[in-house]
Amino acid sequence: MSAFVLAFRNDPAVNATEEEVAAWGAWFQKLGPAVTDMGSRVGATNLLGTSAGANALSGYTLIDATDLAAATALAEGCPGLSYGGSVEVGEVVAM
Repeated sequence: MSAFVLAFRNDPAVNATEEEVAAWGAWFQKLGPAVTDMGSRVGATNLLGTSAGANALSGYTLIDATDLAAATALAEGCPGLSYGGSVEVGEVVAM
């Protein structure tokens, strides 16, 4: 198993509806033991440098998966994808 970061991105001006919050809760329940750190929502951000994406970091979660493909498959169920957000999946590399 390897650790992966799921970095959630969304328009910072958009507030989640009750339906979206419920969808997130159901998705986290579905991820179950793959989640090693629920992470947190992110408030105000600053972006340094250049970025191709227009969405700001809105939260993160740490999961365990066998490889990048498996982690990406878990991320594909993210409810934020249905509401205009995105998820970046990155392998955690030990220092």
